[in-house]
Amino acid sequence: MSEPGKDTGPKGGRLADIGAGDDEGAKPRVAPEKLDAPKLPKRFYANAAIAPAEGGGYLVQLDGRSLRTPSKAVLAVPDEAIAAAIVAEWAGQGEVIDPGSMPVTRLVNSALDGVSREPEATRAEILRYAGSDLLCYRADGPAKLDALQDEFWSPLIGWMQERFHARFVLAQGIVHVEQFPETIEAVDVALGDLDILRLAALNTITTLTGSAILAVAVLHRRLTAEEAWAAAHVDEDYQIGLWGEDEEASVRRAGRW
Repeated sequence: MSEPGKDTGPKGGRLADIGAGDDEGAKPRVAPEKLDAPKLPKRFYANAAIAPAEGGGYLVQLDGRSLRTPSKAVLAVPDEAIAAAIVAEWAGQGEVIDPGSMPVTRLVNSALDGVSREPEATRAEILRYAGSDLLCYRADGPAKLDALQDEFWSPLIGWMQERFHARFVLAQGIVHVEQFPETIEAVDVALGDLDILRLAALNTITTLTGSAILAVAVLHRRLTAEEAWAAAHVDEDYQIGLWGEDEEASVRRAGRW
């Protein structure tokens, strides 16, 4: 095994542009009727493996050279299980490298290159969602949708008040309702002292679901990720039950998951 710390990149290319979802230099071309899909970079390595990092933690190495983030920082994580998940993503690539199939790599890149530089701004974004949380805005009918929202969401509203003293104000429709400052402070306390990876993960859950409450519920194991995802799509699943599933919407939802 090569020494940890050596960086790697594709022969004739740049690894820094891979993994965070930004494939620079591979922009879609304009076709007569539609845009072509971005060209994906070819796989340039044979093996992906874990290696110890100096000072603790774990590196991901491709053919013995350490993986780097888009900002060229050495990609090092504190947990071997996380490193193993990243290795599995890189080992699982075929002839081309598809960043869309590498969510753990992308999340760690985001944490190291973005969240680590502005952790307070990332935390503040989660708290902004708490001020207009999905679970606080209820439909004004039909009765079946009202019942579904109450079934999935009301126990979580009650749990937030009982566990963290976060009392949320509910509303019908889309008119904004102001939450108590004490409620937002209680959500902040519920988030606790987060490391960079957990903060990045919670921010991702919050923005994808529209709910800080669901992110807190996953953090404290009140919900599994699958349960939180189902709760975030109560309205959408109700519409699917009425009108059937739209194939393009299903593909987008699967990609977001």
